Amino acid sequence: MNRWFSLIPLVVLVALAALFIGWSLKRDPAIKPDALVGQSIPETVLPILTGDQPGPGQVDLKTAGVGRPMLVNVFASWCLPCKVEHPKLMALRARGVAVVGVAWKDAPADTRAFLDELGDPYSMVLVDQEGRAGLDLGITGAPETFAVNAMGKVVAKSSGPMVDDAEIERMVAAIQAPPRPLPTATTRGDGEGR
Repeated sequence: MNRWFSLIPLVVLVALAALFIGWSLKRDPAIKPDALVGQSIPETVLPILTGDQPGPGQVDLKTAGVGRPMLVNVFASWCLPCKVEHPKLMALRARGVAVVGVAWKDAPADTRAFLDELGDPYSMVLVDQEGRAGLDLGITGAPETFAVNAMGKVVAKSSGPMVDDAEIERMVAAIQAPPRPLPTATTRGDGEGR
């Protein structure tokens, strides 16, 4: 009888593998990971990293750029690809590109040590210890970067480390593109707008 109980974990593992394979075969490949592009960035409120502590100040992702275009870079100190892309982020800061960092599922003290060691490319670092912003942004892992225009709209996204110069220029160009003009009211023949 005890031998049968020892097989239960194996049966559960096989069942979970079958479910995963079934899910991956049925998922819609037309749903893109950049589904947030064209929408407003979520208004998730997060504490600002102050020294090696979260807060006391807080800001939401949408207003973190204070009305200017920005890149929002989701990173973590434990993330090796984040270390690989870090010199490119430092170069963006040197060019005057505003980059807001979101420290995803990372201890604030570890985030501070990471930035002290490699340099701080961010105009602001927000603490997302619980991963709330990661869920709201729909990320699949770190690093991921969102290009956000001055109106708070996501205009481009890059998944994975930004190390390719062409990809970096695509993201920078996306936030530098002039915003589309607001629609104007049309007038009717009686002189009143619609």
